[in-house]
Amino acid sequence: MKTKNIILYLTALLTLSSCQDMFAPADENNRQEDAMYEESKYAAGLLMYGYSRLPYATSTQTDVATDDAVTNNTNSSFLNMATGTWAADNDPMSQWNSCKDGIQYVNKFLTIVDKVKWAPSAASKQQMFIDRQKGEAYGLRALFYYYLLQAHGGYADDDQLYGVPLLTEPEDGSSDFNQPRALFSDCVKQCFADCDSAMKYLPTDYVDLSVDEIPAKYKELGAESTGYNLVFGSRSKGLMSGKIAEAIKAQVALLAASPAFRDQSGVTSAEAAVLCANVLKRIDGLNGFDKDGSIWYKNHSKLDPSASEMPEILWRADRSKDANQERENFPPTLYGNGRVNPSQNLVDAFPMRSGRPITDPKSGYDPKNPYANRDPRLSDDILYNGVTFRNTLIITGTYPNDKDESLDNINYGNTSTRTGYYMKKLLNEKVSPLQSSLVEQYHIYPRIRYTEMFLAYAEAANDAWGPKADPTGVGFTAYDVIKAIRQRAGLGKDEIGFDLPEGDAYLEECAADQAKMTELIRNERRIELCFENKRFWDLRRWKMPLNETVKGIMIDRNDEGELSYKVIDVEERKYDSSYQWYGPIPKSEVLKWSNLKQNKGWR
Repeated sequence: MKTKNIILYLTALLTLSSCQDMFAPADENNRQEDAMYEESKYAAGLLMYGYSRLPYATSTQTDVATDDAVTNNTNSSFLNMATGTWAADNDPMSQWNSCKDGIQYVNKFLTIVDKVKWAPSAASKQQMFIDRQKGEAYGLRALFYYYLLQAHGGYADDDQLYGVPLLTEPEDGSSDFNQPRALFSDCVKQCFADCDSAMKYLPTDYVDLSVDEIPAKYKELGAESTGYNLVFGSRSKGLMSGKIAEAIKAQVALLAASPAFRDQSGVTSAEAAVLCANVLKRIDGLNGFDKDGSIWYKNHSKLDPSASEMPEILWRADRSKDANQERENFPPTLYGNGRVNPSQNLVDAFPMRSGRPITDPKSGYDPKNPYANRDPRLSDDILYNGVTFRNTLIITGTYPNDKDESLDNINYGNTSTRTGYYMKKLLNEKVSPLQSSLVEQYHIYPRIRYTEMFLAYAEAANDAWGPKADPTGVGFTAYDVIKAIRQRAGLGKDEIGFDLPEGDAYLEECAADQAKMTELIRNERRIELCFENKRFWDLRRWKMPLNETVKGIMIDRNDEGELSYKVIDVEERKYDSSYQWYGPIPKSEVLKWSNLKQNKGWR
């Protein structure tokens, strides 16, 4: 059964409606906690409420608050945040309430899971249900703390690096809610411990096993394949698993080893690299690298529910059949709202097909023909002036297309681009968002991609040991990973696919310089993960400038049909890097609880 269906089914069975319900005395006619021990579906609802708080977005949201994009939606909270309204009492990036609610639910679940009659007539099933759900709860708690650390970890006025209050027991009406923030390093240790507990109880992945393959622990209790597969088999795919918990641990380590946190996090880049490598060993390292991983959203044959899993996706949300992403982001001529407008800043980050940055004198970049011979990922991810998309010529300049239509022109209307670009990545070309001729298609929204884990390994390994060192014997280096990613993209090759005489010479130059390789890895991460809500967190953990002005391109055409290109300022960003690398603790919480220290700079 898929995660979403489980949640919908079990949520309908619950009488709990909020964390406050757990604190308040029950009415005489409402079921008490003891009812959970006898009614397993009622008890499982607590865990499903935890799943309902998963902090993953299923659309592009936060990128419009970075140098990668802007939005034409004037009501966007992320636009307002990026242009000066970000405050401790106005924080669209906050994870405080949702993740703390999730922690409360899983903490409560952990107190009852051993007492519930999951399968009282079969000792093996009873133990398997306990183990699986206990492992899920630990993994979810680690995930919630990871997102809390990412959003709210930071330095207080005493120059100590803090995380959030550490709660491993459920709160109730008699609890002391005035809890101080734990040290960031202690929060990391708790995340690691919870991930380890999850891996202890959960299978690496949910697959059906024959009786001979069942773990001895359950076989000794009399487990048969039907019972084992009911609990740990393929029908449970989508739930927290051992490999997902392992990936979350690696993500926590990368965050902790990043420049913004490493001084007091207790985690080194070498440790983060090892944890990332552990994840990648599961797919045999680079032998498991998906050659189509950067365009999984175009693999329509794998989007259908009957299709097998994609090798690029480590964890994903359920497939959904809709037209939401296209309705929001198709250009106006295709009946979309054009909401996410990629920036010139991001376009400039895509190198030439040779692999050299456009700023490199050897690159051959022509500002009068700026999209020629560029990294193929540019045309995969971004709609720029003059391309054809869904049999429609997209003109983002100041002149109409061949049908005398100007809808897609820059600043033409409230659904037109502000930068001269539209987002293409993640969109399904088979969708028709127009209500009168609506055609919906299946979409997949990754939560964790293997490419992300490869990039995490490359970042940490390069930082720890340099581009080409492999002291742990994992079998690949930071250089090897970036080479594989760039080869997959088609860099160092001509348009036909033949190797250029110099190959990917720029990569080789970076491989001889650790600092240049750091810049390259960060740029590859920017390109590969663009529009996946990663950039905002990356800029902060790298302590890179947040207030880079977002630029666009104004393209005019003269009477002879010649085009001219002018880079323009689109949106001035009003972040303060002196303290906004670290997000705030919600002001309402600081006012309520005297023991909560606020991060520096936030009032």
